[in-house]
Amino acid sequence: MIFPEWKGSKSIMVILAHPDDPEFFMGATIAEWVKQGHKVSYLLLTKGQRGVSPEYPDPANLDVVRVLEQQNAAAKLGVSKVEFLDYQDGYLVPDLEARKKVAREIRRLRPDIVATCDPLLIYQKGRINHPDHRAAGQIVIDSIFPAVGNPAFFPEQINEGFRQHNVEELWLSLPVEANFEMEVTQHWQLRLDALLEHVSQVGEPAAFLERMETRRKTQWGEQLRYVESFRRLIL
Repeated sequence: MIFPEWKGSKSIMVILAHPDDPEFFMGATIAEWVKQGHKVSYLLLTKGQRGVSPEYPDPANLDVVRVLEQQNAAAKLGVSKVEFLDYQDGYLVPDLEARKKVAREIRRLRPDIVATCDPLLIYQKGRINHPDHRAAGQIVIDSIFPAVGNPAFFPEQINEGFRQHNVEELWLSLPVEANFEMEVTQHWQLRLDALLEHVSQVGEPAAFLERMETRRKTQWGEQLRYVESFRRLIL
């Protein structure tokens, strides 16, 4: 199995656009991190209120449902800290205000590792990547550099007590070009269990699980393994 060679327990901050993104993009990796004793937290930039379906047609009430679903899914993986910014689902833009807010949260929580989405992924395997996913990745990258580690950026945050901070590594999920794979076979079922907590999004469970079975399988030697791929940047 391939894991990063970290010494001691790390603080890991997963910053993505929507409820269910952590579990879809890297749920089994998160489970492995928790198992290894690392402290994982989520910051989601929206509450996913436009993820409507015939069963959940009202975007005005969906945010409450999805926040609860996300808390339940995170708990399945062993993550207890889930926080949200209040951007509108579908309207996320990588502007200066968003960068400032995310920089503040990174400075506040001071993670060793940050994980987000590759902003360069526009489409893959016949699917268009949601613009919020790309925007979230761009916001996080631009927050980490040049802002988070430089006290000349957003100095009012320094005055609030949120000092500059140097992130050790940035992990990009859904990478256009991966350079690191986590072999996560032992956590794949746990990942599926967490995804099933997103009741408003996955639809009929049996059909959903059948679709998922065709994804992320890789041949390692004579055995089929599940992997999650990343662009890992050591800063």
